[in-house]
Amino acid sequence: MSLNRNEKAAVVSDVAAQVARSQTLALAEYRGLTVEHLNALRKQAREKGVYLHVLKNTLARRAVQGTPFEVASEAMVGPLIYGFSEDAVAAAKVIADFAKGNDKLIVKAGAYAGKPLDANGVKALAAVPSKEVLLSQIAGLLKSPVQRMAAVVAALAEKRGGTADAPAA
Repeated sequence: MSLNRNEKAAVVSDVAAQVARSQTLALAEYRGLTVEHLNALRKQAREKGVYLHVLKNTLARRAVQGTPFEVASEAMVGPLIYGFSEDAVAAAKVIADFAKGNDKLIVKAGAYAGKPLDANGVKALAAVPSKEVLLSQIAGLLKSPVQRMAAVVAALAEKRGGTADAPAA
């Protein structure tokens, strides 16, 4: 079913609005996927905050024109599903993780920070931990020296026969 001019303009403006909020674009070929698989992929994308849609390539090229994602325009060929995300790794992670379990979904390309990504680049981006995981790792690193110092002070106090809270005389 083809779209009329107004419907195409609406699609382009909707995608352009999403592009303006996004950091990452991931493209995958979905040829051969069943409706159930596509629905499962869309559900995962919604849970991760990823804008995931099958778009006409010409409309997608118009929507990304003049944006950092324009570098991926050459890869917009064939039956593609487009994933945009505000989180730097969410779109790549959703598509790459789903592709691991389903050989019909083929990661094709993407874009991040104005640079084009090939399939391996998208998979490498997907391997980066999420923002929350990175923040928790940093918090753990910052907490570690304090914990060690507290353990040393407690051990010294125990060795002297006092408590860690008692002032040294």
